[in-house]
Formats: sequence, C-alpha cells, structure tokens
Amino acid sequence: MLSNKKSILLGLFTFWCVNIVAMADSVKVPIERQMKHDKINQEQKLLDKADGRLDGIIKATQQDDVNLVITDAVFRQIDEMQDSIETNKKINGQQQKVFYLDYVEQLVKALRLGIKQKTISAVYSPMLVAAFAKAMQATVDSLSMLSIIKEAPYEVGKIITQLITENIGIAESKNEVYLQFATFYPDKIINTLEPYANQYFADSLLVIGCKANPTGVYSFAQATNTVIGKLIHQSNNVLVKKVAELSKTPNALFYFPFLDDIFKGKQSIDSLKKIIGNGEIGYDSVAYFKVLVKTEINYFIRLQNADTPIAMFGANGLRETLKKKANQHFVKIINDLHEKPEAIRMRAVDPLSSVDLYYMLVFGEEEIYTSSYKHSFTRMLQRLGKNSKTDSLLQVVNYDFFKRFIKMAANFNRLDTFLKLMPVVKSEQIMQLFVDNLDKTTDLEDAVDVADSYSSINNKKLQNTILKYVKENESDAINNDNVRGKIIYGILKTIFLSADSTSKISLTTEYGIPNIYTVANKQIADDSGTIIQQVFFYGDEDGKKFFPAFVNSFSDKLLWQTIIKKEWVEIKSLKGQKVWVYVNRPLDNDENLDDTAQYHLNSYLAEQGLTPSVVVHRGHSYWLQRTLNRMPDDVKIVVLGSCGGYKNLSTILKSSPNAHIISTKEIGFGDINGPILNYLHQNFQSGKVLDWRAMWATLNKTFSKDKNKAVRESWENYIPPYKNLGAIFIKAYNKKMAE
Repeated sequence: MLSNKKSILLGLFTFWCVNIVAMADSVKVPIERQMKHDKINQEQKLLDKADGRLDGIIKATQQDDVNLVITDAVFRQIDEMQDSIETNKKINGQQQKVFYLDYVEQLVKALRLGIKQKTISAVYSPMLVAAFAKAMQATVDSLSMLSIIKEAPYEVGKIITQLITENIGIAESKNEVYLQFATFYPDKIINTLEPYANQYFADSLLVIGCKANPTGVYSFAQATNTVIGKLIHQSNNVLVKKVAELSKTPNALFYFPFLDDIFKGKQSIDSLKKIIGNGEIGYDSVAYFKVLVKTEINYFIRLQNADTPIAMFGANGLRETLKKKANQHFVKIINDLHEKPEAIRMRAVDPLSSVDLYYMLVFGEEEIYTSSYKHSFTRMLQRLGKNSKTDSLLQVVNYDFFKRFIKMAANFNRLDTFLKLMPVVKSEQIMQLFVDNLDKTTDLEDAVDVADSYSSINNKKLQNTILKYVKENESDAINNDNVRGKIIYGILKTIFLSADSTSKISLTTEYGIPNIYTVANKQIADDSGTIIQQVFFYGDEDGKKFFPAFVNSFSDKLLWQTIIKKEWVEIKSLKGQKVWVYVNRPLDNDENLDDTAQYHLNSYLAEQGLTPSVVVHRGHSYWLQRTLNRMPDDVKIVVLGSCGGYKNLSTILKSSPNAHIISTKEIGFGDINGPILNYLHQNFQSGKVLDWRAMWATLNKTFSKDKNKAVRESWENYIPPYKNLGAIFIKAYNKKMAE
C-alpha cells in the first residue's frame, strides 16, 4: 500500500499527465506557426533531458514533490502560455503572435541554460514561469511590469527584464533588478554601476561598493575621465575620497590590506612606504608579511567583537593578500626546492617567527607540499624556544584559524606532536574547543574539519579523545533538545564508529547515502549507455605540460577515437562500454582563451543534450573555483586533484549530493593524476563495478615502488571517496535534514 506522500505525488502526476493530453487537443495551431511551437517543444525536451534522462520529469532536486512542481511549470504551464497567445484576442495577426511565441521560446531556453550554468536554481522555475506570464500579459495590455518585478526574486526578475524588453516599464524594472543585485553582491557594484551612474541611487551604491570592494573603486579612480572615474572623484564620502587618493600612490594595492587602519589614522602611508617601496625598488617581502600578520591578529580581535574592518575580505583585502604572499614568498619557494638540501630549501623562511610560520601554514593550506609543511612545522616549534609551550602560540594568535591549524596538523600527522608540547589539561581543552560548538556556526565547515581530522589521525588515543567529546556534545544536545546539535554530533559519532571495520555499521542503512565503496556503471551512464566525462585544463605552464600526455594516454587506435577541435578534444571508446571524454585545450590563460574554450565546450554539451557524469579538474587549486562554477549538476564522480576543503566539497555536494570525490591534501601531482584516470577509463570500458578499495590497493602497489620520492609522498595525501569523511559527513547531514 502506498504511503500518503507517495499517493499524493502519484495523484499530482496523474492530474498533470491528464491535463497535458487534454491541452494538446484544446487549441488548433495554424500551420504557419506550427514550427514556432515545435521550437518551444524542442527546448522543453532539452530541458527534460538535462538530468540525463528524457522521461517527462525534471529531476532537479532530491525531493519528488518539488520535481513534480518544477515539471508542471516547464510543461503544462508553458503549454498554457503557448495556447493563451494563440487565443488572446489582443494579440493580433501572425507577426504579433510569433513575437510573443519568441518570448516563450527564449524563456525556456534561458531557464535551461541558466540551470546548466548555475545562474538560477531549478526550484525557481514555477515562480519564473508564473511571473513571466504576468509580465507578458502586462506587456500585451500596455501596462508596466514593475510591480511584478518587485515581488519576484532577483534571479527571476533578471531573466524577465532580459527577455521582455518591450514593456513600457522596462527602465524602472531594470533599475529594480539592479538594486536587488547590489544588495546581494555589493562587491560587484563598482564593476556594474556605469549604466546606472545617473540614477538617484548611484552615489549611495558607490559607498556600499567601496566598502565591499575598495580595490575596484581604486581601479576605476585611476581612469579619471570615465563615467565611474568622475563619479568617484566627485564623491564627498570620506572613504571613497581616501581610496581615490590612494589611486595616485605607486604600488597602491599593497596598502589596501591596511585601509581600515589608514582610514582611522592607525597606520600612515609614509610608514608603510618604507617596506612597500616605490615601484619595483625597496620592497621588503619579509617585513611586509610580518605587518600583514600583525594586522590580522589585531583585526581578528575586532572581528570577534562584531566589528568587521574595511578591506579585511575580498580582492586585495587582508586575508587574500596574506594568502597570496604566504604562497608567493615562502610556500612556493620551498615547494620548488623540494629536491635541494634542507638548509638551502628552507632558507626563505629563516626570518620568520613562530607566529609568522603559523600564518604561513594556515594560509598556505592549498599549496603546501607534505615535506614543506613538516619542515616548516619543525621550525615553528623550534622558534617557540626550549621552555615555551605550544598552547602559548595559540594564545598569541587569539586562536585565529586554530581549527584549520589543528586539522592540518592532523592531516600531516603532526597533531600528536603539537599537543604533547603543552600541559595535558591544555591539550584536552584545545581538543574540546576543536569539537565544541559545531552546531553554533552558520555552515558545516568546522564539523567537516573535525571529520577530516579524525580520518587522518593514526593515534588511537587521540581518536578516542575526539570521539569522547563528540559523544559528550551529542548527549548535551539531546538533553537540551538541540535538534541541529543532535544531528551534527550524532552523524560524526556514527561515521567515526563506522570507520572501524569491526563495528559493522552501515552508513547506507543509517542515513540512506549510497554505497561509499563502489559505483556501478549503470549509475554513471546515461540513457544511451554512455559514460560522459568532462576534463578541465588550464592554459598555464603546468596545463600545457600535462595536456599532451593526457591526450596521448588514449593513443591506442583500436580502443579510442580522438577528434581534435579548435578549442577542445573529443575522445570516444571504440570497444566495450561507451565512454566519451571531452577536454578543453589549455589555450593561453593570459589571454583568457582557456576560459573561453571551457565556456564554448559547456555550451556545446548543453546544446547536444550531453551531461557529464564524471568531472576531472586538472589544474592548480586557484583554478578550482572556475571548474566548480562550470561543473554540471548530478555528477557521480569528481576527481579534484587539489585540496578538497569544506567550501569545495559543499559546492559539489549541493548540486551533486551523491558524488564520489577523490581529492588530495596538497596540490595535485600530474604523475599521479594520470594513472588514476587511466585506471578509471579502463574500469569504465570494462563495464565492471568500480570498487574504490580495489582501485586504491592496486595504485598503492604502483606508487609505493615509484623511484621518485615526491610521487611517493604525494600519493599518501590522495584521499579515496570512502575515506573522505568530510564529504561523507555532508552527504549524511543533507540526507538527514531532507527527512
């Protein structure tokens, strides 16, 4: 017997299907406009096929009831809109009816591409279709659509104002959409303000944009004769005037991390100029990094008191600059010298104090090699002095980024060492702080850090300490009826216990997440039985170096067909399971040609109705966000080849909740990524179930014998999906919250 929910869904689906059939015969379309209706129908089919299956259901979410509402909007309501155009007596003649049918075709296409390119969520489909119908009718009636736009979410209003440009209220409607945009994206105001520079709100938005993105204001201030340049130099706002003044200073971007202190008179441009220099002369990279560290410590205290300093975040802000300089002046240098004697290799960090090294490590997380971390960690401890305790270091930095530091120490097998160099009571307190209050944050980053740390720790006693505090927090949450706390700590406890093979705990049974150890080919193949893979390459030195080897790995002409195109390469299997690989060429990044190639490849795949189920990122971590932005929904396997991290994991699992993720604690290694992908391709072709444990056992044998020490060390930092506890935690949490 069906459950109530399933009965309701079945009823809705039946009602929808009956109405579709009825609608098909309700309006007779003249032959001269049938082609226009066919184009709309084709766009509907492409949108239906976007989830990998042409089955009359838009499977955009994990909730069947939501999917049915979306499906109803895309099919029944769009069909009703077509019929209304044919029957509306105010829309006269062939030309006018084609004009409005064009609107509908562009609506479905915009929705399809918007979902594909992640500029709009599929859940907005019903609101978009309904609001669009009202706006179109307002246009027919010669009425303004402004009130409709004001009531609509930004993403909906944006599409409507881009398409219905003939409405008499289009100017005011576009202003309304832009004001909504500015509210959501204040850091992007300065780059988009020019068309609205003469509007009543321009000056106030400029101030908001300056606080969120002072670097952008600085850039425009240099072009004094432009529309925005004039607006900036005419402003009476003190902050805007200070940024305009900085635009005339050599190396001005170096001053932006200290903008709040400069604005308040705590730092002067003249004092900073002594270490920043003038042009290319006089720059002291070590002194500059030390001032950044000192400012971070002071700003973090303010941040804890709900006082956010200007330019602490964002482009060229304090934290971005700290990360950039930590990697540029220290991490990259010691990484590149990994084959040199230690004294030579580590010379770059000799001037750094223990506090400086602490920040170098936490901000170098995505780039630092294992050996670089270990040598730097040792030096950090040495600079504390013989009698100093490691807890004093955390006190000096006010526990800023301490959870990231603890996670990294665990990942690189140094946490036990760090904790032993402080009183036992203190180490217990720190681990308790590490585990406490995971339910008090707005995201799951801290909880993911705890999960990842546990998976990296080999010390059973330390694991038990973490598990103990997790259980205590779960108990407190239960006693206080703290729902979020019960879920977070309950999942962590179950995951940690399941990591012990003797526990016999099944996460699939407990939380309904798919098997974490295997992937069947049918799970990743589309309706035609084809496994489609998309590989993202970037046009820097490494991308150009490893791209030929990647393409040549398919050189066996009996097994693979390679098609070279202007911006990408298509590789198709000739035997066994159908496997199609699409990889953009690493065209010159300096000219943004690699980005253009990726955009065009994505558009091509969307037009062909091809949805990759396997995505591979072949590039440094700083390119990863671009890959994530262009990655399709509902991917089944993701090979990051660079640090996972909470932000990246959550981005992937938000759109692909069942994805199996391979990641690494450091940057990807080309000589490791190649064999991983070769194994995957061979397994795909064979049609066999992909077993991650078997795969890892095979690759362990291969890499453990590699003559290159760097390869052996890097392989140890690659994490298979079944050990990626951070990703598993997010999956389980999302499943639990959806109940």
